Amino acid sequence: MNVSRPPPAQPHFSSPAPSSQLSLPPSSTSSPSPPSSSSPAAPALPPPPSPVKISMQEHFAINVCPGPILPIPQISDFFPRFHDFPIAPPPPREKQVLRDKDKNGDQNGEKDREREQEKEENGGDRQELMDSDDDDTYLGTLEFSLLFDQENNCLHCTINKAKGLKAMDSNGLADPYVKLHLLPGASKANKLRTKTLKNTLNPIWNETLVYHGITAADMTTKTLRLCVCDMDRLGRNEFIGEVRVALKKLREGESKRYNMGLERIAQVCVSRGRILVSLCYLAEKKGLCVGIIRCAHLAAMDSNGYSDPFVKIVLQPDMGKKSKYKTSVKKKTLNPEFNEEFFYEVPHDQLAKKTLEISVWDYDLGMSNDFIGGVELGINAKGEKLRHWFECLKYMGKKVEYWHTLTQQGAPSSD
Repeated sequence: MNVSRPPPAQPHFSSPAPSSQLSLPPSSTSSPSPPSSSSPAAPALPPPPSPVKISMQEHFAINVCPGPILPIPQISDFFPRFHDFPIAPPPPREKQVLRDKDKNGDQNGEKDREREQEKEENGGDRQELMDSDDDDTYLGTLEFSLLFDQENNCLHCTINKAKGLKAMDSNGLADPYVKLHLLPGASKANKLRTKTLKNTLNPIWNETLVYHGITAADMTTKTLRLCVCDMDRLGRNEFIGEVRVALKKLREGESKRYNMGLERIAQVCVSRGRILVSLCYLAEKKGLCVGIIRCAHLAAMDSNGYSDPFVKIVLQPDMGKKSKYKTSVKKKTLNPEFNEEFFYEVPHDQLAKKTLEISVWDYDLGMSNDFIGGVELGINAKGEKLRHWFECLKYMGKKVEYWHTLTQQGAPSSD
């Protein structure tokens, strides 16, 4: 008599076959297999849920694009003052979402955007200042008054206050002060300044500065320049804006009040004089001979209407003490004659890579010397300065003389 054996028990999980699909446990509707006779009785566990079958590609594609991709804010977006040119701040993230909704056909996007614009318009002075700042069209206003006292030959300049100045620091504020200049002229006696007020865009000075020795003839030819600047202890002070007033419009004994908008008229060329320089490369000595011949129409830096000028010359890149020379000092003159020559021992092939810096200074006994003007000759120069340098390199042994106009090049960084 043949006895049939029962079929072997099937395990819950079978080894998966190699395929691109995920293996899934059996359906909950299938009946559980009977427990083995050798194992002790155990409570029956509920079968695991059976997920829907998905491909491997679909598995990795889940949650990849949860929503619209927004730009990542950069650190420079929060500190636009660190740029050399004005940069508009990034748009708010809410606006970006609204634009995305409009692209997807949201009919209410236009109304929402108009509502956001109304909020911005009513956002207060800070938002208006930010907008004007980014456009670089509004620099602020300056309130001041002028009084000419002809009997005492004095000009009284009262600096009252400024409003809505352009923010110059990373904290959105500035450390403003006002500088006064009488033009034409670059004398120290013509320069006055107020105190510095910290962390404000609406400074109130109420400070009176007086020019002494101003005659009626000066009032017909002079112009008062008022510059608002930002004090920076870690670097060079920054220019915010300026205004100019022709003094011939001011009547004697009349105090006239002004409220003027600041303008960006920085780096206006003021006549500082000219200098005659000769260059000659001597092939037999393998060096450059620099001649400082004379200066003409220099700016007056002393209160007596004259200067005590001397000239410094430096061949860059710096070669130590051998690259720095200076002429003698000429007392009380605006048209000094030096007729002094200086020699630099430098190979001809290396001279093309160097720059000759020439600066004119006013000597002050016991005080720091005043910068009058300077000029740079070299391969990176332009116009007459480049032509002068090129002819010196081309015609060895020939002395080449050129007149050059003095500019702010070489000016010290301190204000």
